Amino acid sequence: MFSRSRFSFIPSPRRIQATRWIFTQSLNAQLAVRANAQARIAQVDAAAPFSEALVDSFHRKHDYLRISLTEKCNLRCFYCMPSEGVELSPQGNLLTNEEIIRLATLFVKSGVTKIRLTGGEPTVRKGIADIIAELNTLRQHGLRSIGMTTNGVALHRRLPQLIENGLTHLNLSLDTLDPFKFEIMTRRRGHEAVLKTLDVALASSLQSVKLNVVVMKGLNDHEVLDFVEMTKDREISTRFIEFMPFTGNQWDKAKMVPSSELLKTIAARHPDVVRAPDELNDTARSWKIPGYAGSFGFISSMSDHFCSTCNRLRLTADGQIKVCLFDAKELSLRDEMRRGASDDEILSTIGRAVFGKKEKHAGMEDIDVVTNRPMILIGGSSDVLLRKHNAFIPGFSSRTARPAPNLHARMYSTKPPQLTHLDEHGHASMVDVSDKTVTKRSATAVGRIYIPLVAYQLVTSTYPVKESERVSDAEKAGVAKYRRKGDALTVAQLAAIMGAKRTYDLIPLCHPLTINKVDVSLTPEAPKMPDGRHSILCSATVSCEGKTGVEIEALTAVSVGLVTVWDMLKAVAGKEMEIAEIVVTAKSGGRSGDFRRQ
Repeated sequence: MFSRSRFSFIPSPRRIQATRWIFTQSLNAQLAVRANAQARIAQVDAAAPFSEALVDSFHRKHDYLRISLTEKCNLRCFYCMPSEGVELSPQGNLLTNEEIIRLATLFVKSGVTKIRLTGGEPTVRKGIADIIAELNTLRQHGLRSIGMTTNGVALHRRLPQLIENGLTHLNLSLDTLDPFKFEIMTRRRGHEAVLKTLDVALASSLQSVKLNVVVMKGLNDHEVLDFVEMTKDREISTRFIEFMPFTGNQWDKAKMVPSSELLKTIAARHPDVVRAPDELNDTARSWKIPGYAGSFGFISSMSDHFCSTCNRLRLTADGQIKVCLFDAKELSLRDEMRRGASDDEILSTIGRAVFGKKEKHAGMEDIDVVTNRPMILIGGSSDVLLRKHNAFIPGFSSRTARPAPNLHARMYSTKPPQLTHLDEHGHASMVDVSDKTVTKRSATAVGRIYIPLVAYQLVTSTYPVKESERVSDAEKAGVAKYRRKGDALTVAQLAAIMGAKRTYDLIPLCHPLTINKVDVSLTPEAPKMPDGRHSILCSATVSCEGKTGVEIEALTAVSVGLVTVWDMLKAVAGKEMEIAEIVVTAKSGGRSGDFRRQ
């Protein structure tokens, strides 16, 4: 016989009935929760229905609007702004505060719940505090958050007021923790100010603080682990962004570090890293290290795009709507407003733009970097006034306003960076030449100073000696002062030679060299074209026997020589002269071989 205990698992009718009752109650509770949630959603939709104008042909709802407040920026990050500068819109082409609020109101009433202010650099926009306060009034129409992406350089003192006016989320852009490298990457100072802004933000009532880091191979990829460590004791989300192609930023696939590669590096240090929950439609894939207060994530626009869940629209500073960061097509909402269009007509234009959004952007090597804007001008315009941002970068000519062809070749490499005057920590350091061989070396540099006709005549001694009715009193005084100084070209030639010999006193990290010879010539040049300008060509050749080259000595000689010409002629031409085109034309000796500029 079988014992009763062998079959004790068989439920009794009473137990079955109880189980069914519990299951029914649980199911009813779930259905009640679902019904309640659906009712609340229906209630919200009834109060603020989502407009079809914000739904594209792939059924993606766009409830996130990024508004560029300005095309200007107080930094010159090379991955964002072309080295030759950008074309800025005339002030009258930019959206006014009132136009921004009108469009933002229309978007929010149509279903947008999140607005982020961008640039350029949004904090350079006058009246940004008032704009945020006006946006804050849109919460009654369904707006839930007001964010801002900023470099933080000029923000730490103003941030409390912006938060009081309604700012809820802040993204800080910081690509390096090294202040020296910060200056290289941004072409400006301000690293300490950004860190102050970060401290103020973390101590504030902001709902979230995120740190955006654009990662580039051989430049800052080795700092990834340092950025991760920042999340240990701080409630901050660090997001590593893949280097993206835009007009003028010399994008190269070899410079882009895939997010998967960065994750492997982090996991090797922190094998217990775990996937963290992402926000709905978030661009970043988030991760967290157990015990760390913050988190980190990856924005993989190139290697693993998130187009299928994209819910973003962009409004440029000049009022164009962009439905994709990498799509050059734009429609002008500014022009619609200024011709007197109604809100319904503007919404129809928005709908046409959104419905034309592609399923996904092109592959990383096929993105349009010809007709699409530079990153700095997502805000920007094609019918604009040219304003050059002549950052002092080697290879940039202020006269031609074009970057040297090999500028980015020097700044980038698939190998580690070859900035010889920085140590492994990015600090200034004198190059060690002890292992180099003493060889004969020479270098030639040239440059020009453009001068008006009166100065050219003085230099070439063809200016009339006798007083003439054609000569004004001011010109007479200038001529007299010039002649008291002496022969401009002879004085400039001597100054150039002295400059070459004292280069190591002027340029901090140059080695003192025993110079064998310095040849300097200054040649007046008449214009080749009738409408051309007169000039003086300065050429300097420096030679030595040593362990390092003399290119800097040659460049210094030319620079000092031309500045001396300026000083000698300023009495008659100080407002009209221009120094330009200072370049090395030839060098010989040394490991890198000989060079001659074509």
